[in-house]
Amino acid sequence: MSETIQPAAGASPSRSIQWSTVLLWAALLGLLALLGWGLINTTAARPEAGEAAPAFTMEFFDGYGWEERPAADLADLKGKVVVLNFWAAWCVECRIEADLLEASWRKYRDQGVVFLGIAYADVEPNSLAYLEEFNITYPNAPDLGTTISRKYEITGVPETFFIGKDGHIADVRIGPVNESVLDGNIARLLAEGG
Repeated sequence: MSETIQPAAGASPSRSIQWSTVLLWAALLGLLALLGWGLINTTAARPEAGEAAPAFTMEFFDGYGWEERPAADLADLKGKVVVLNFWAAWCVECRIEADLLEASWRKYRDQGVVFLGIAYADVEPNSLAYLEEFNITYPNAPDLGTTISRKYEITGVPETFFIGKDGHIADVRIGPVNESVLDGNIARLLAEGG
């Protein structure tokens, strides 16, 4: 024996259907907006070799500044060769290149080369522990709100940009750099005018 359920007196089945339809459409529109925003961001032009390096300001970790400054603009470094390295304490591959970056900084710092480390999507205590673990002395800063990494459209960490004296990107390396890549790029950029 089958029984049909009747709506209670005063209940409106069409009203509950309308609200569920509205909520469904709102969720669908929200999802489409999110996907559209992601698509716009993934098609943004990534700065490549030969292009001007995107401008940014960095606020250094305490004790990891450049010339005792609490902050600097990339424009302040025009006329110098810049090795811009994006890293994170949680990144396993970043640990592969950490000692080499520090050794190269010490080798080239008196020749007009500046190394800058940008801690991507990291919390400050972990970043500072990483810098201490690898005895890093070159300037480093957190990427607050991933502002700098978005300007450079990084694909992950580590990622290194070699910037010439003229402020243009000379080379981009995804993944850990090795000694020949560092020495080769730095020597070429030091030899160039600007």
